[in-house]
Amino acid sequence: MTEARTRWLLILLVLGQLFLLAAQLPAPGSQTSFLETAALRAVGPFANVIASGARLGEAVVQDLALRRTLVAENRRLRSEVEELRRRTIRLEGLEESVRHLMETVNYAQGADYPLVLADIVFIDHTSWLQTLVLSVKEGAVSVNQPAVVSDGLVGRVVVAAGPYAKVQLITDRSASVGGMIERTHRQGVVRGAGRGSLELDFVPLQADVRVGDVVLTAGIDGIYPRGIPVGTVVAVEPGSELFHTIRLSPRVDFGVVDVVYLIEREPVPERVKEALPDAEP
Repeated sequence: MTEARTRWLLILLVLGQLFLLAAQLPAPGSQTSFLETAALRAVGPFANVIASGARLGEAVVQDLALRRTLVAENRRLRSEVEELRRRTIRLEGLEESVRHLMETVNYAQGADYPLVLADIVFIDHTSWLQTLVLSVKEGAVSVNQPAVVSDGLVGRVVVAAGPYAKVQLITDRSASVGGMIERTHRQGVVRGAGRGSLELDFVPLQADVRVGDVVLTAGIDGIYPRGIPVGTVVAVEPGSELFHTIRLSPRVDFGVVDVVYLIEREPVPERVKEALPDAEP
């Protein structure tokens, strides 16, 4: 090593010693040295970054855990809501069944004539609900026995076979019922028009007929007693030179009928009807 290099090395060593001594001196107004202060200033920002990152990571972990909890809770609540919805639907169905049963029972109790309850076991859809097959106690049914529900007239028995009976609905094209407009007592003949509709025939043009009029059984056909709701007038048009053309909507919705009542009532004998065509039962 040359003399110049030795000299510079000694100078650097002396300066280093002086720097270390100066760094160990406390800073003005502080208990820490200049070296510690400089180290803190240099390391502090990195420490803050690391601490902030740790806090952010912890927040993210907590947020993910909270999200998982909320998702699980949301699924549980959705499941409970769906179960409550199903229970509500079942309760509404039960309520409707109870209401229907109460109406049926009240109608049977308030009827002016004895009734026999019959279950529907078959519906003839091919002819647009024009016939029903009933199950009833054997011996409790006879031909021409009227069939009714709480809303009104259904039809009449056309075939009786042991514990079964076939009912012709009033909407059948071959069915007819002696009818009467409730508001005016004007009488006519209600005929089935097919496709679930009715017509009221033989009402003179001068008769007062209005849309909304209720038509009842008139009790003049020897089969149906007086006063059973049959239909409601939905259209009145000029027909022939003598009579209105009147269309009715049945009072009974045949699509929801599940049980019917058969009226226990003796029809007018044929020989009496032949002698007195307008005889009432």
